[in-house]
Parts: sequence; structure tokens; C-alpha cells
Amino acid sequence: MKRFLAWTLAALLLCTGAGAYALADGEEAAVTGDAYAPAAPTDDNYRVFYEIFVGSFSDSDGDGIGDLRGIIDRMDYLNDGDDASGLSLGVEGLWLTPIFASGSYHKYDVDDYYAIDPAFGTEEDLVELVELCHERNVKVVLDLVINHTGLGNPWFQAFAQAHRDGDEADPYYDFYTWCPADAIPAGRTFARIAGTDEYYECNFSEAMPELNYDNEAVRQAVVDVAKYYMDLGVDGFRFDAAKYIYFGDNAQSADFWQWYMDQLRAVDPEVYAVAEVWDSDGVTGQYYPALNCFDFTTSQNDGLIAQAARGGNVDRYTAYVQSYLETVTALNEDAMIVPFISNHDMDRAAGYLTAGDGRIQMAANLYILSSGSPFIYYGEELGLRGSRAGASTDANRRLKMEWGDGDTVADPEGASYGSDRVAATAAEQAADENSLYNYYKKVIMIRKANPVIARGTYTALSFPDTKLGGFTAMDDEDMVMVLHNTTTEPITVELADVTGLEITGVRAAIGAGDAALDQTTLTLDGQTSVVLGLA
Repeated sequence: MKRFLAWTLAALLLCTGAGAYALADGEEAAVTGDAYAPAAPTDDNYRVFYEIFVGSFSDSDGDGIGDLRGIIDRMDYLNDGDDASGLSLGVEGLWLTPIFASGSYHKYDVDDYYAIDPAFGTEEDLVELVELCHERNVKVVLDLVINHTGLGNPWFQAFAQAHRDGDEADPYYDFYTWCPADAIPAGRTFARIAGTDEYYECNFSEAMPELNYDNEAVRQAVVDVAKYYMDLGVDGFRFDAAKYIYFGDNAQSADFWQWYMDQLRAVDPEVYAVAEVWDSDGVTGQYYPALNCFDFTTSQNDGLIAQAARGGNVDRYTAYVQSYLETVTALNEDAMIVPFISNHDMDRAAGYLTAGDGRIQMAANLYILSSGSPFIYYGEELGLRGSRAGASTDANRRLKMEWGDGDTVADPEGASYGSDRVAATAAEQAADENSLYNYYKKVIMIRKANPVIARGTYTALSFPDTKLGGFTAMDDEDMVMVLHNTTTEPITVELADVTGLEITGVRAAIGAGDAALDQTTLTLDGQTSVVLGLA
């Protein structure tokens, strides 16, 4: 994998050094050099986030289940608080999958929104993690599941009892969507309320009853939950199943999110919010006036990032990003793109974008060295594999993090994936300057050294060879050009034919090869990306 080190024309230096690091008995390969020198610390929401499936990440107490204390113990791996050290991954935000009390391993069926699941720790642990993250300029986003709850939730228990009692005056009688047996609407799923002839809505699972958002008390209850955690210091939320608030009615669901976000922004105008609207861009656009949405068009094996990373049409990807940004910012001037390649509901990217042939490295370049707020799924930076395959269990997509230093975290309930999971553990990759982990570190540092990449006005470029593609990013203070060659061979291009902008030099190059600039003629090696300064 040594060929995946990149060196700029400025003769970037890489050095190896030991650092305070949350991996036992390991030395960390530091990243240094002008190309990686950080700019001013991020003070907005244009951040690289890292999704943690909490139960599979790091176990602090030896019970095999990842927990909040485990995340605290691993903060030096994620972000050591010094952007210039080159000793940590350098992520700027954490998305924690649900941490609330629940009987399932995944916690997407909440039994108590006001209690941290005992397997994950305590509220004090959460506060400690948030405070530590804030000391290091890292935001913490909680996965808030409010489309449905668990059957053990006191709200549902009171709802079911009110129906058994026939007590229509009970405040919980209409807390969930329900109907008589002879009025179940077509295309939706309902289950019988025990002890009655009435049915509650449960489109995901009988274990996930759906809340009734025509009830003002329900709306206020879920606002109160969010405010409670914002008061604890949490910076925002990832909203699960956002388009199902009103099943099959995107317009009404989007109206709810506009109302809901108005309530939260009245508390904190800068609250971070991103919705899971797993659908086409035309559907997600209905939600953008209220909040940002994950960009599913860019994700997974058939997504635009993977297609381009495999040597596909880079122009198609960059033209798409520009069009997407123009569309969503017309709906909301503060909107951004939120790209990713996989998450806890998808087969892991390392199964179809491998490190050995440079494809996962190119994917990282394409979506991290770009606009918006990208999300990395834990273990992606190690090349961790995992897929449902024939087992049809999402637990195989949520396997334990491979630390390699004695961490006792175990696979989640129901996992059956084999042993061929990762080429090298986190401990091994941290000490190897040529590893995929250290590659991700460099990509993030290049992004941080050039903040205009994430925040600037994005303009896609068009090249005669569509396997070479890129964009310019411009703001009041800076302007850069980012180019990608996703083929395995060098491509030479006369940049004066593409843009009349003055090129000031190569700021950074990363990938399998190098970048050579002769006045306005650029030769970019295969599977390599370059950041060029512009006047």
C-alpha cells in the first residue's frame, strides 16, 4: 500500500512519532508538512462527522458491549484536540446511534427517552463525553428516533391501558396512531392492541408503535426530549425515519419537521440537524426548507461516489454536486450537502471499494475533499468489512471495531459474519504511515488546511477526459481547484483550456501517485487527487 502515499511538489514530509494515544502499546504515525497545516478551527457545521454504532465501538467495562465510557477512552484516536499534531483521525463531530433505554441491541425502539441504556452507561457519562468533545471542538449529535417508540415505553403502556379501559379522556388514549379493526387503511401495517379489538400502527415492526403527530401533546413531548439533551450540551440530532412521521405523505411530514426545527432553533439557532429521508432527491428536497438530509444518491455500491471511484465519470459526480447544491440552497440558503458512502443500515463500503486497488482511497478523496458535511461510518477508515449477504441481518453491518489492543467489545446480537473482516487492526494501522487509517487522516487534514473546499461556492469543471474531473471552490478569502484522476494511468491536461483563472501552485496531492504542474499544464497520476491554489 505504499503507493497510496502522496507527495506534493513542495516535498511534503511525513514523520513517525509516538504520541499520547488510546491504543495500547502502540506508536502513532504523525502527519506533518505544509499541506496539512490546519487553518483556523472550525466554528460552524461544515464538519467531518464520524458515525458510531455505540454497542459495537469500544467496551470499557468488559461486558462485551460498547459504551459511552469506551468512546471517552478512544477520543485520542478520534480527535486529540490538536489539529496540528497529526496524531488522530481528526473528525470534527460524532453521531451516536441511539443511546436511550431499550430492550434491543440496536436501540431504535426507545423505551425511555430520559434514561441512558444501562449497557451504555449513565447520563453523567454522556455529559462527560460532550464536555470532552467540546474541549476538542467536536460536536456531538444524538440519533433521535421519534417516528416510533418501543412497546416498553411508558407512553405506549399508558396508551394500551387507556384503550383496554375504554377511557377516551385519558391523555394517552390518542398518543399513538390507531384504528378499529374494520378501518385499517390499505398499504399500512397495524397490530392489535392486546385485550382490545383496536389496532396500533407499526409500519417498521410490531415492536415499533408509531406516534400520533395530530396530537399536540405528542408534539410537545418530543420537543421536550430534544430540549432536555440540548440542555445537557448535545449539539444536535440525526432524525431517524423522518419521512414516515405521516406515512406516505411527504408534504405533511415535511411540514412537521419545519414546525419541529422552528422549536429547536428557538433554543439554539445553530443546532445541527440532519434527517434520514431514504429516497430520491426529489423527495428529500421537500424536507430541505426545514433541515439538511443525507444524500443517498451518493451512497452505497451503486452511488455516484463509488461509481466515480471505480474509474467512472468524475464529471457526472461533480456536475451532480453542483446541481444538488443549487437546488437545496434555493430552498434554504443555509442548506448543505451531507454525503456518505455507507452507514449502519448498509453493507460496508470496504466490501465493494477495496484498499488494495485504491478505490476506497479515491472514494474518500471524492466525498471528503468536497462541499458540505461528510459522514464516515466507524471502521471505514480501517477498511472494516461487513454485509447482510444471505444472513439477512443488519447485525452483520454493525460488527465490532477491530482495535487490536485487547478491547473486549464483541459483535452485536445476531451477527454471523466471518473472520475476514479487516486487513489490519486499528493498532497496526496507527503505527503504519502507509495504512488506510493514516490515509483518511491525511485527507481530513488537507480538507482542514483548505476550509474553502467545504464552504466555498462550488463550480463543477468539465474536461475532455471525463475520468478527470473536479471543481473550484471560492469564498471572499480563498479559491482552490480540486481535481481527481480515478483511472490507473496519468492524465495531462492544459488547465488554461478549462478555466482562465491564475494557478498559484500545488497545495496538496494525495493518492497513488503525484501531481506535476508546468505553468498551466497539469499531469495528474492515476488514482490521485490534487488541490491547486488559485489567484
